[in-house]
Amino acid sequence: MAVQLMTDENFNSAIKENKKVVVKYFADWCGSCRLFSPKFRRLSEDARFSEVVFLDVNAENNPEARKLAGVTNLPYFAVFDGGELVNGIPTSKEETVVDMINSLQ
Repeated sequence: MAVQLMTDENFNSAIKENKKVVVKYFADWCGSCRLFSPKFRRLSEDARFSEVVFLDVNAENNPEARKLAGVTNLPYFAVFDGGELVNGIPTSKEETVVDMINSLQ
C-alpha cells in the first residue's frame, strides 16, 4: 500500500478508520526525514505489513496531528492501534520502525 500524505483535516479520521497505523512525521528541511522516505515507502509495500496503513505528516504544517503523537524531534514515528497512540519515538533507524510496526501485530 502506498504512503498517504495526511493533514490536520484528515488525520484523525485516518487513524480511527484503520486498525493499525504507522505515521512518519517529517519537515521539508529535515535531511534525515528525506533519507528515510524511500525506506518508509519500501516498508509500506512489504507483504508482512499488508494490514498496516502508512501515513506521512508534515509536522510543521499540521500542529494538531503532531500534538496527538507528542512529536519531539524529527523524523518521528508513531504507531496507532484503533485510533489510540501505542508508541512514538524519534529515530532514523529502520529496524526501530520495523519493531514498532511489529508491536501492532
